[in-house]
Amino acid sequence: MHPAVSTTLGLISLIVLYGTVSSVINETYLDTSNPLLTHLPHPLHHTHYFASKSNFLNVYFIKQTWGWVSLSFLFLYFTSPPVVQTWKRLLQFLAETAVWMVFTSWFFGAPVLERVIANTGGECVLNLPDGGILNVPYDLCYTRTTVSPLTHPSLFAASLSQPNSAWTAKPRLRRGHDVSGHIFLLTMATLFLADQLRHSFKRISTPSANGHSAEVAWSPLHFWAVLLNAALIGVSLFSIYTTCVYFHTPFEKFTGYVLGVASFGITQTPLFA
Repeated sequence: MHPAVSTTLGLISLIVLYGTVSSVINETYLDTSNPLLTHLPHPLHHTHYFASKSNFLNVYFIKQTWGWVSLSFLFLYFTSPPVVQTWKRLLQFLAETAVWMVFTSWFFGAPVLERVIANTGGECVLNLPDGGILNVPYDLCYTRTTVSPLTHPSLFAASLSQPNSAWTAKPRLRRGHDVSGHIFLLTMATLFLADQLRHSFKRISTPSANGHSAEVAWSPLHFWAVLLNAALIGVSLFSIYTTCVYFHTPFEKFTGYVLGVASFGITQTPLFA
């Protein structure tokens, strides 16, 4: 593993450890698997900006992480000197994109992370307006279907709580083991960007007209691409910290971290040599 990547992995490990320990000592984390709590605002949202799910970082960066990573990588790749525009790097990006899709978006139906919740005791539930919980079929969670008393009257037939007919909501998977998808994705993304960024700092020389070799300089666009990638790494590290402090149980954060490291490790195998 390249020293730049090893250093980044060390930073992530320290951040996850410190943030998790801090969240336990100070009791700042929200158990996102608890259906009675997770739909409510974080208890600290009034005093801790990043405890609110509507904070700028969460809405515009964390939830769009792979979009930012894709934009940043492609900008870096296509402005790089031709000698480092290798197929290996593109295949690494495609592999990580496939991992992102399989775990968070689709895997012959429900994504893997949702299947993990369901297979570790998770339930598909609706949080009713009066605070009650209604269990519904898993398929409604997998398909992210919006339900209401009008569209799915049979779901509410035996319920003691009858919402207004105009009320709608999407059921969510709760309980079970909710691997921290944000820690997983941010860890994988940060390591991937660090690994790709190192190519820009290689000493690249080309023959010159006088027979001597000349070092290849960055183009102005590539300079900005490097800055963008470095900035995203910094923002990702901070995002890992805020997630560790405010969300998920310690074990869910740990499994998200392990999954992120393992997913990045795929690109370091002989398949991409």
